[in-house]
Amino acid sequence: MPRAFCFSRVLAAVLLAGLVGCATVPSEDRHPGDPLERYNRAVFAFNDGLDRAILRPTAVAYQELPSPVRTGVGNFFGNLEDVRIAFNNLLQAKFHDAASDVSRVLFNTSFGVFGLIDVASPMGLTKNNEDFGQTLGYWGVPSGPYLQIPFLGPSTVRDAPALYVDFQTNPRNEVLGEWNDDSGRFWSLLVLDLVQTRAGLLSTEAAIMALHEDRYVALRNAWLQRREFLVRDGAVVDDDVWLDELEMLEELEALEREAVGP
Repeated sequence: MPRAFCFSRVLAAVLLAGLVGCATVPSEDRHPGDPLERYNRAVFAFNDGLDRAILRPTAVAYQELPSPVRTGVGNFFGNLEDVRIAFNNLLQAKFHDAASDVSRVLFNTSFGVFGLIDVASPMGLTKNNEDFGQTLGYWGVPSGPYLQIPFLGPSTVRDAPALYVDFQTNPRNEVLGEWNDDSGRFWSLLVLDLVQTRAGLLSTEAAIMALHEDRYVALRNAWLQRREFLVRDGAVVDDDVWLDELEMLEELEALEREAVGP
């Protein structure tokens, strides 16, 4: 069965489950952006259990690999991701950023040995962060309710369908190959990409947990704030607490990038 068809069926089932799970916590305790909290908490418990049992321990072990190895893996997948980022910058009419993204891909793929070495950043070609959910938000599509997706984690009603577009526009899928390939390349590279991404979140995890004693609430609030920050390109509302939390997360991300650097 084609990857795109499998993905679309799973996504449709997840969205249907979200609509079925509309029974929520009492309105006085409800976060305005999370009307599906009861359903979301159930999915979060499943995802969190899976993460604690398998993904996080694997990511911790992965961090023990030499820094150049981890950096090379991150650069390789990040270079492929720049194609999707360029696509979304074009859709948002950010032509300067799109040109920078394309230049990053060209330089890193050629002089950076297929993206293993990031030669573009030292040249002043800053890596951007765009996806189709942000593109929809840029053109005024509201985020809708917060939504936890099985296996995939936090999203929103707007961003969840956008994952399909991101999936189709990321050349990583061509590199991975077919999921039923006898060589096992698809699953090996997919797991490597997933573990690399999870390892990059280890340093921010403890700080996010300090924001609220409820793990679900802490991660939800941090994710929603960060997402709004990205959609607005940093043009956030005047809320000092909100800004302080975002600045802290930005600083932690910068520290993580330095930690995995050469």
